[in-house]
Amino acid sequence: MNNSSMIERSLRHVWHPCTQMKRHESQPPAPIAKAEGVWLYDFEGRRYLDGISSWWVNLFGHGHPHIKSALRDQLEQLDHVMLAGFTHAPVVELSERLSALTGLGHAFYGSDGASATEIALKMSAHYWRNAGHPEKSHFVGLAGGYHGETVGALGVTDIALFREAYAPLIRLAATVPSPDARGAQPGESAADVAHRAASGLERWLEQHHAQTAALILEPMIQCAAGMVMYDASYLTQARALCDRYQVHLIVDEIATGFGRSGTMFAHQQADILPDFICLSKGLTGGTLPLSAVLTTDAVYQAFYDDEVARGFLHSHSYTGNPLACRAALATLELFEQSDVLADNAALARTLDQAFAPLTQHPSVRHARRRGMIWAWEIDESFEGATPRPGFASRYAQHAMAQGVVLRPIGNTLYAMPPYALDADTAAHLAQGALAALRATLDVKDETHD
Repeated sequence: MNNSSMIERSLRHVWHPCTQMKRHESQPPAPIAKAEGVWLYDFEGRRYLDGISSWWVNLFGHGHPHIKSALRDQLEQLDHVMLAGFTHAPVVELSERLSALTGLGHAFYGSDGASATEIALKMSAHYWRNAGHPEKSHFVGLAGGYHGETVGALGVTDIALFREAYAPLIRLAATVPSPDARGAQPGESAADVAHRAASGLERWLEQHHAQTAALILEPMIQCAAGMVMYDASYLTQARALCDRYQVHLIVDEIATGFGRSGTMFAHQQADILPDFICLSKGLTGGTLPLSAVLTTDAVYQAFYDDEVARGFLHSHSYTGNPLACRAALATLELFEQSDVLADNAALARTLDQAFAPLTQHPSVRHARRRGMIWAWEIDESFEGATPRPGFASRYAQHAMAQGVVLRPIGNTLYAMPPYALDADTAAHLAQGALAALRATLDVKDETHD
């Protein structure tokens, strides 16, 4: 098998996600034969450092021996059983551990992030129906928020590119201002921006709380909006407002959970307890698809009844799959075996130093980091040049030529690498990122060598 034949076969039969397939005429998909640690290898032996953790899912590196061993053991015991009317050890143990980590005692399982969003939205609206308030069936989210691409999730996703083609199918939620720290006016802090945004949420809830089931948001970092980062005080204020106006708070930790933000879960930086937490991506360490929605005793009790219709009648065939749950348990065990968050803090300092030449590049605006996520806005007109279209696509190709996988969101260059980097691989990532930027801008810049 070689790269060319794999590309040809893929383009003949595979419809790739989030892709205009015609682009693959000039930019073919990269064929990957194997992965190990932070590296992806193609069929001809070239390797690429996975700087975005394979769409933000991989935590401890590809092929981690502890997770692989757990999966082999589970496969010998139980591959799958339906969770309706049955139960099994991995799903029970995982639910117990997630409860201990979050303070929310009831876990409902799905397959991916969008399905977790669907579950949380349905559960919130159904709660209010069971509680005698069927009018509370609408939702509100942050400007620029992203929560998945199924029809319900698109209703609370404020990115027009994903939504517009499906507008007749979607029931749009309202949006309130994002606390994006980049919006600070002269003299304002990130906390000031958060307070201003919370005031906008307050005004909206004053008028619409009677019809609103829940506020949904990505805590601390709005990833798909371009790694928007904001102050934790917004979460504190949002929690208080949701309590005052009897509106659920759903935190979408699909991308920010499991240490990405610097704490186990991003909302914990505000010391709040949400009504719902959506989890996926890093939940299984990047091995198998799984999502979970965690909620409170109060929500759970609203469905607990003799009447079947008052139950939460949502399912899919692989709900709580034992293999996926066992992978998640093994991932959580890795957090318990060492102080991963402290190790990440040290690794982040190493990467800050490695990324310094990139951060200091004259095209960079709003360089920022939270936990293990870095982002830089790239201004292509920094030396009077005329910006060209398609920065993200052009940059991604140059990055691959440098042996790194980095895929900007618009003009936001970001890195979200696995936690398994060392000094050498951190240097390779940072040097490749800077070299790709120089090649994309096609500007001679010897001052930052």
